[in-house]
Amino acid sequence: MYFTGIGTAVNSGAIILGTFIGLILKSGLPEKVEKILIQAVGLTVVVIGIQMALQTKNILICVVSLSIGAIIGEIIDIDNLFNRFGQWAGIKIAHGNAAVGAKIATGFVTASLLFCPGAMGIVGAIQDGLPHDATTLYAKALLDGIFSIIMGANLGIGVALSAVSVGVYQGAITLFSELLAPIATASVLAEITSVGGIMVLGIGFNLLEITKIKIANLIPALIHAVVIAYYFG
Repeated sequence: MYFTGIGTAVNSGAIILGTFIGLILKSGLPEKVEKILIQAVGLTVVVIGIQMALQTKNILICVVSLSIGAIIGEIIDIDNLFNRFGQWAGIKIAHGNAAVGAKIATGFVTASLLFCPGAMGIVGAIQDGLPHDATTLYAKALLDGIFSIIMGANLGIGVALSAVSVGVYQGAITLFSELLAPIATASVLAEITSVGGIMVLGIGFNLLEITKIKIANLIPALIHAVVIAYYFG
């Protein structure tokens, strides 16, 4: 008997496993090596973001989606909500150490925003729910696991907490896959990927300390990209 959601469970598990492998590999690394590693991760994330962003078929959809999404996200202050959860979990893990808790929160937010946007997770979660084919999510699990090793070594155990975000996000899509499948057209997926890519690009800039963008406040843009692309794309 097939358990719906197994692909997301494997994906979340790969993130946790990858993070702990990264933590093990990190032990003994000099500070200057850690710094160059996180810069390498930042550069890689920038390239991934550019590749995703170029998927758009109509740049106006990205502009409008991000503009409206940014306003709504800033009003709600989603970034603050993410960080508060990350810090709460971090302080629990760190036994009350606020500084360690803040670092854990950074790892959680950064990894969550990297692993959740993108067509691979959406399509894979729908396939996991309807034809019960988790192949796409298994492939995503491998990629996320590899990236978790690198990020875990640099950002710490907070990266493992992003497995919760992936589990809730992709799990919800799988649960409602029958309703979402007709909406997931090629144009919709392209615009979600593009908007998500711009967000990922921002994460790369943050990692490189070029700027400090509240990426989580752009999350509503993904929803607007779906609506605008579906009706006007």
